This record gives sequence, structure tokens and C-alpha cells, in this order.
Amino acid sequence: MSQKDRMLHGLPYKSNEDGLFEERQRAKVLCHKINTCEPLDVKKRDEYLRELLGSTTENFYVEPPFRCDYGYNITIGDNFYSNYNLIVLDCAKVTVGKNAMFGPNVCITTAGHPIHPLSRTKAYYEYAFPVTIGDNVWLGANVVINPGVTIGDNCVIGSGSVVTKDIPKNTVAVGNPCKVLREITEQDRDYYFKDKKFDIEDY
Repeated sequence: MSQKDRMLHGLPYKSNEDGLFEERQRAKVLCHKINTCEPLDVKKRDEYLRELLGSTTENFYVEPPFRCDYGYNITIGDNFYSNYNLIVLDCAKVTVGKNAMFGPNVCITTAGHPIHPLSRTKAYYEYAFPVTIGDNVWLGANVVINPGVTIGDNCVIGSGSVVTKDIPKNTVAVGNPCKVLREITEQDRDYYFKDKKFDIEDY
């Protein structure tokens, strides 16, 4: 079994063997092209993103800069939006549903390293576990998502949260470590911020 196969199957692997370093270099080249595109040339930027990512749809928008490890392990659903400085360490699959919104400085990491220093620094082993983000999820600014996490549909993850465990659908979750604060209900629809009610009719 190659190191890439081990990486994709959740087994300990060495990230600089069997062509993995070269694949990361390819991703860096494409990220550089994405991040240095003329700001008005959104079409060209999207072409590079489609070449880099594993799966995209017709409608998505990524504010540069954007960085990832491989790119081909990332799938984004329709109407995806990411604000500035999204980082995705996609050593395992990262699957994002439709209508997802990411604030600035979101970091999604599927990769990790053993606790024991000899395994980590002498043998150079690491691991990776998939991250899944459901439909209609909003990640606030500076959210960090750790390996193996699933976030359910319609969730809101508060700014600065560090998500270490699965978050059930239809909830607001915040904190470090991130915990469910409350369920999202139909009453939330009338408010746009805290106790501020919509003063328009088309929401």
C-alpha cells in the first residue's frame, strides 16, 4: 500500500514519500495562480479553482487568498462562499454541502500528528480523517475544524470556535472546544442579529 493510499484510508503515513510532496507542490502552484489573479478576472480565478479542487458546481465564490494541501480531496456544493484566507489541509476528504458560507480565516484540517514525540519527530508519521460540512452551514470568522468532524445541516458555528467533535444539525455552537449553545427554531427567522427584527418583508 502506498503512502497516499494509507493517507486516504486513515492509516499513519509519511507525507514526503510516493509522490505526495510533488502533489502538494502542484497545489501550491495553482494556489499561487488563484491568489495572484487580477481581482476583476474572476473567470480565470474560477478556472484555476476548478482545476485544483476535486469537485465544484456552477455557482461558487472564493475570496483570495486561498490555500490547501492537495485540492483534489475538496468537494464544494452549489452556492458556496468563502471569505478571505480559507485554509484547508485536505489530506483526507473535505466535503462541503450547498449554500455554505465561511467567514474570514477559517481553517479546516483533516491532518494531525501523533502525541508521542518519537512517532511525530523521528518517524515523521501523520494521519488524516475526513471532514464533512452539511448544507446551509455558516462558519464564523476564525473557526478551526479538526480532523474527523461532521457538522450537520443548517448549523451556525460562532467566531473563534475550535470544533473537535461532531455538531448536530439545526444548532448554534460556539466556544473552544465548540459546544452546542442552542437549537435553531422557526422563531429565529424574524431576527437578523440578536434582538434586531427585520424591517422588510422579503426575508
